[in-house]
Amino acid sequence: MKLYTYWRSTSSYRVRIGLALKNIEVEHCHVHLVRNGGEQKADSYRAINPQGRVPALALDDGTVLTQSPAILEYLEEAYPDPNLLPSDPVKRAKLRSVAAIIGCDIHPLHNVGPPNHLRKEFGRSEADVGSWISTWLGQGFAAIETMIGDDGFCFGAEPSLADVYLVPQLYAARRFDVPLAGYPRIVRVERIAAEHPAFRKAHPSRQPDAE
Repeated sequence: MKLYTYWRSTSSYRVRIGLALKNIEVEHCHVHLVRNGGEQKADSYRAINPQGRVPALALDDGTVLTQSPAILEYLEEAYPDPNLLPSDPVKRAKLRSVAAIIGCDIHPLHNVGPPNHLRKEFGRSEADVGSWISTWLGQGFAAIETMIGDDGFCFGAEPSLADVYLVPQLYAARRFDVPLAGYPRIVRVERIAAEHPAFRKAHPSRQPDAE
């Protein structure tokens, strides 16, 4: 399999964590999102992912999967050991709620497109853009802080899909200087994940294309 990825992309980071937790080795193909106007916009990459985004996972038979939630669901179904979702349907739903807050409500608003649109179309300053990002990150984190447990990872001693989403979002929060003092449970998860080999392996700073 091949993973089309960019070191600082939080959605790519999610998939790298999922792969590492399941001990799946893939070939990494690096797509630079800034160089030459963005390599994701090139026709050669659009032929792989028509949306022109990362990540994309090319399976051994040539099938290409896009969008990190779909890729992670595929990995969970095709490689169920270890499980990232509990068997109990209520627990699965609670865990997916945390993932959805990040994947649906927080991340889309600080991804490359919206901040650039604020800058170019509305003439907003970097301070305005930073306030935009902090607002949506803060609202999402405030909810998640009430939803996760007091010990271990988000929902217990072992990492789950919720942690796969949360840890990259914390990386983004620190990148954008979002205050985290009000989220001790979330910061605890980040601290525990930093000691876990799969999370360390997937960290942006450890990627070959890191700058």
